[in-house]
Amino acid sequence: MKKSLLVGLLSVSLISQAAGAEFPTKVQPKSMIPYITHSVVVPPSPLKYQVLFIGGVHDVQTTPTYGKPAGATKAKQWHDFIGFTKADATKGETGLGWISVNHEMVQANDNIGDGGGMTVFKVAKSGDSIIVVDQTLSDGRTGKYFNVDFVNTVGETGMNCGGIQSPDGRIWTAEEWFRSANNDGTGDDIFQKGTGVRDTSDFTIGTTTPNGFPGYNGTKIKKYQNFNWMVEIDPRTAKAVRKQYNWGRQGFEGGAVLPDNKTVILGEDGDAGASLLTKFVADTPGDFTKGKTYIFKQKDNSFQGDWIEVPQDINTMLDIHTWAKQNNATGFTRIEWVTFDKKTNTIYMTETGSDAPGSAIKKNMAAGFGIPKHYKDMATASKTTVDSSTFNDYYGRVLSLDLTTNEVKSYIEGGPKLDEKKAYTEYPDKHLTNPDGLTILEVKNKRYLIICEDLNGTSFGRVPFGMSNRSCEIYALDLDAEPKIENLTRLAIVPYGAEVTGACAIDNGNTLLFNSQHPSSYNQYPYNNSLTVAISGFDKLVTGIKELDGTSSIKGIKVYPNPASRELRFDNTMDAALYNNEGSRVRVVRNANTMDISDLNAGVYFLMNNDGDTQKVIIE
Repeated sequence: MKKSLLVGLLSVSLISQAAGAEFPTKVQPKSMIPYITHSVVVPPSPLKYQVLFIGGVHDVQTTPTYGKPAGATKAKQWHDFIGFTKADATKGETGLGWISVNHEMVQANDNIGDGGGMTVFKVAKSGDSIIVVDQTLSDGRTGKYFNVDFVNTVGETGMNCGGIQSPDGRIWTAEEWFRSANNDGTGDDIFQKGTGVRDTSDFTIGTTTPNGFPGYNGTKIKKYQNFNWMVEIDPRTAKAVRKQYNWGRQGFEGGAVLPDNKTVILGEDGDAGASLLTKFVADTPGDFTKGKTYIFKQKDNSFQGDWIEVPQDINTMLDIHTWAKQNNATGFTRIEWVTFDKKTNTIYMTETGSDAPGSAIKKNMAAGFGIPKHYKDMATASKTTVDSSTFNDYYGRVLSLDLTTNEVKSYIEGGPKLDEKKAYTEYPDKHLTNPDGLTILEVKNKRYLIICEDLNGTSFGRVPFGMSNRSCEIYALDLDAEPKIENLTRLAIVPYGAEVTGACAIDNGNTLLFNSQHPSSYNQYPYNNSLTVAISGFDKLVTGIKELDGTSSIKGIKVYPNPASRELRFDNTMDAALYNNEGSRVRVVRNANTMDISDLNAGVYFLMNNDGDTQKVIIE
């Protein structure tokens, strides 16, 4: 059969053997992956990884802020979104382009600015490596890493989480953590005790924004209302451009600008049953200051929905959730990142799930929100209802939005579902939990959906039984393959305690960037800090369409048939050992091109040659 290959991806290395050496009696197979890792675990050659940016370690160059002169200070931690702006050779720009990295960390900072933050830096190619290059910006700042100036342009930002990268390289950062008052009494409010944003005076739109905002300039709003917008930044100058007041004030996470450079699809990481799916359509391509805003409303008992237009006035935009409730908009549960597949005209979105969302959904249904059909179907399958305390969504999923039919449905569910006992005795090789970051990697005319994890918890099989902290992975799914868990390919595991996020492809798909965010402080340096990492070599890895004819191969091993029931055949004579799923050696052959397996139990095994190359085989 014909099948596309993303070959050679193993996230652990089995013990390598020198030619002619004795095979070990026990190895660590794929299904016993070292989930507790204190560094970044990536596949073997030809892929390699580099750490490009270390939070709390690298210095960022700052502008004059709060009366303090320009200077340098340590970068913030908690890296989340990554955007990439490609260098334009026609304008004399050199190198690959500019990388923009969000910081979720909220803190008072006299040098960077209160609230969240963002860092930009320029990268170039040197051989097979990505390097950070020195720059001198138009405001005179010189160095490698630059703090984005929000304070002197659009006012402070909140929790800089996800964002948007448009096809032409424009960048928006999302202010996710929704604020409802200058001091809402929660005990962790960003305006309390001088730990987040200290200036709570009213803000006037357009007073500091370099390019203003037509229709909204001059409006005075409460300080908390100047948070929770999508915020455009210019990575070439490391300064904010505007807050998108005409997209509605929400707990934004992700978004995608479509190829028409007019349409923007936006996701909100909000309350269960109240997270909005929004669309903005600009009047003129590239000008996002004028246009129409819409909220998605799914039809009853249908995946299909309509876009309902929202009035373009500042009061509605400041309180868009009230308008959405009054118009029975569909309330999703924590829409995270959004990406667009131009081949199928499909939007993919991560819905990260929620433990025991029933009470929140009940409240939001009573307020007027509709609940998406896939959620109702899940509850029915579990013999409960969406507003019941017995309804749970531990793993989340990736959703698809067909822009031709306006259907929103589940594309791939997290899982497989496990009870605690199974998580201890039979933890699967692949387990997708709480999808978060999302992008499409396109290389050599192949498209892969890149899915990042951010665990909501460690119970119910989200990590192997007995772990007390998160362990997150990043997966690739061939978009030409069936969207099933078994078709996921693991690309990396991030250090203990960390979330993996920010997936972003650069260098014509040869390199994938991602962030390791808020790891355990017990990890070895630099993996005890937030990191921006580059994995390169995908152009050497992706083979395109090959004729397999039932042959399974990796590196120096070709074995067939696979699955098999009586005998394994090799394409050349070699020494080989077969290991069971617990890692114990069950068979060895010398100078052979076949292996008898007729007496072995059905299951997953691992075949290793004397060079240490390993292939998974299935015995039926």
